[in-house]
Amino acid sequence: MAGKGLGLVVLLLLAARGAGEPRGCEAVRKVFQLRQLGPLRGVPDSPRAGVDLQVCTSKNPTCCNKKMEERYQTAAKQDIQQVIQTSSATLKFLISRNAAAFQETFETLIRLAENYTSTLFCNACRNMAAEAATRIQEFFTDVGLFIFGTDISTEEFVNRFFDNLFPVVYNHIINPGQTDISLEYAECLRMARRDIRPFGNIPKKVIGQMGRSLLPSRTFLQALNLGIEVINTTDHLHFSKDCGRALLRMQYCPHCQGLTLSKPCMGYCLNVIRGCLAYMAEVDLHWQAYIQSLEELSSAMRGTYDIEHVLLNFHSVVNDALIQARVHRPELSEQVNKVCGPPVRKPAQSPSCSFDQNKDNEGLKMFSRDSEETLANRRKEFISHLRLYRAFYGGLADQLCGNELAAADGLPCWNGEDVVRSYTLRVVGSGIKAQFGNPEVKVKGTDPVINQIIDKLKHIIQLLQSRSFPKYYNWDLRQTGSGGSLDEEISGDCDDEDGCGGSGIGEVKRVMKITDSLLLPLSGTGKMTFCSP
Repeated sequence: MAGKGLGLVVLLLLAARGAGEPRGCEAVRKVFQLRQLGPLRGVPDSPRAGVDLQVCTSKNPTCCNKKMEERYQTAAKQDIQQVIQTSSATLKFLISRNAAAFQETFETLIRLAENYTSTLFCNACRNMAAEAATRIQEFFTDVGLFIFGTDISTEEFVNRFFDNLFPVVYNHIINPGQTDISLEYAECLRMARRDIRPFGNIPKKVIGQMGRSLLPSRTFLQALNLGIEVINTTDHLHFSKDCGRALLRMQYCPHCQGLTLSKPCMGYCLNVIRGCLAYMAEVDLHWQAYIQSLEELSSAMRGTYDIEHVLLNFHSVVNDALIQARVHRPELSEQVNKVCGPPVRKPAQSPSCSFDQNKDNEGLKMFSRDSEETLANRRKEFISHLRLYRAFYGGLADQLCGNELAAADGLPCWNGEDVVRSYTLRVVGSGIKAQFGNPEVKVKGTDPVINQIIDKLKHIIQLLQSRSFPKYYNWDLRQTGSGGSLDEEISGDCDDEDGCGGSGIGEVKRVMKITDSLLLPLSGTGKMTFCSP
């Protein structure tokens, strides 16, 4: 209480003295030196006529000169930029930390899914595992490229995977021989796969699942990266000349009169900062829509088309595709002979499996954690924190004045000319249109940099709200799972107990159950595998 009382006495003394001639410039010199605004020799020792001043003009002697005024103006802009960056630091860290965490999680998912699929071949049909591994690696490289923003088609890389897999399957499952098929014959098989359809309708289903699971995750990451770009842009906003003069008058002109302890009145501060941030305030509505759209998409990224479910179950889909090829191998051999002729072979060069299955154990444990570690719950937690910043840009000026810049209510304050009891001029609202009649800052036109960032927000909002995302769970596609028939219908009524996904730990546990069963050696279990005789 004693400290507050002393501060009040000082401000009352300042108010009583008003903006008259400063008694000396010692306090001004100390602050100037403390702030490292320039060489101290340029600061007057005693008040002088300020005939060369352009903004901090006064009829009384002053502790400032033109050079000091220039340095004060630079400092005023830097000060406001620093408080803006401080205010946005927590928000920026929230988004950037989660963007990095989600990207790392997606990378881990892709690696695990690739390893599970390679392990499937090692367990069930080791003599084709090495050949299949190359196709699997190419496929999951394409998955990663798509998720992280490369302009490629899910339909294209899914079809390419099954095209490239067909010659391997033909050589080892459909029409196995002591020697390998020739490169020319393999190329014929690749070209004919979509007509022969050795894997039935499964590639088409995979295209649907991959498209609906990967696209939302890709857009989610793009949106987070754009959020960081928006904050970086507004953190380094260019202030107009008129704003710079207003900031100088508000923050440092009192120093010229020896009032180094004064703070601006709340209304005065709001007019100056709302004027300076008028362009930035135009981001507000789009920023709110951006967070709302992120929240809606995050809620929709669940169920069977959740990326976690689709990727970690990809090997089971491949298993069913290969079983289908094996079941129909007589008909497929006949169709191949019609299109490509009898197989042309060369000496066998297929090495056996050299894949280290043990290295997957840690990854498997990683995705068997408690429910709060699932992707769905990570997204939910992130969105719950991000929602707190929905009105960040609309209320930034009020936050800066209330928390950092302005004097507390009831205390004497600086109004741009003198220390007074209160600010008596009209206080304007936020945004460009509200600045008409702002007594402190003139705002003209628009800011092209802000307009550009608004256009980017509009675009990502449109993507986030795209109808191609799985907002409603009434799919007409079918799921192929190793636990059921090759054409098991998925309906919107599917729940966790049915093994159709869902949210939370139930979904992950179901994924792990499927994974566990398929990673066990299949020989001697009585279960038909694609390499069974």
